[in-house]
Amino acid sequence: MTHINIEIKARTTDITRIRQILESKNADFKGIDHQVDTYFNVKSGRLKLREGEIENHLIHYQREDKEGPKQSDVILFRSDPGSSLKEILTAALGIMVVVDKKREIYFIGNVKFHLDEVEKLGSFVEIEAIDLDGSLGKEKLLEQCRFYLGLFGIQEKDLIPGSYSDLLTNN
Repeated sequence: MTHINIEIKARTTDITRIRQILESKNADFKGIDHQVDTYFNVKSGRLKLREGEIENHLIHYQREDKEGPKQSDVILFRSDPGSSLKEILTAALGIMVVVDKKREIYFIGNVKFHLDEVEKLGSFVEIEAIDLDGSLGKEKLLEQCRFYLGLFGIQEKDLIPGSYSDLLTNN
């Protein structure tokens, strides 16, 4: 399944306040997922295998590394926990880095929110405005991201341009 996201990642020191805002907006809480993302060495974009209790996917994405809202072109493949997929990818491509996190997952309409505690990195919030079928368009997704940036009071200095894998490999 291919789709477009506009996403924002930011450091936060107040996950509790953001959680309270989401709850006040009647966000649909999907649960807390312990996720291990294994990033593989690839020539183009990023390829990761997400192993969690809620989400299990092989994910390839192309995304600009810039602060603030950025487009991400995503291809998802639902994977089965315990399959040999990780072993195959490791043998073929090699592992670049592993990201271990605890993630709270919320939705308001087409917008997905992650409240993340990432091992070795700290606390983050992610906002993903998702267009699964091309009906919303990039401008609407950008508008949604900007709205939630303001609602959460996220400062420009807290925005992260890359992925958790970049933060770990650059430390």
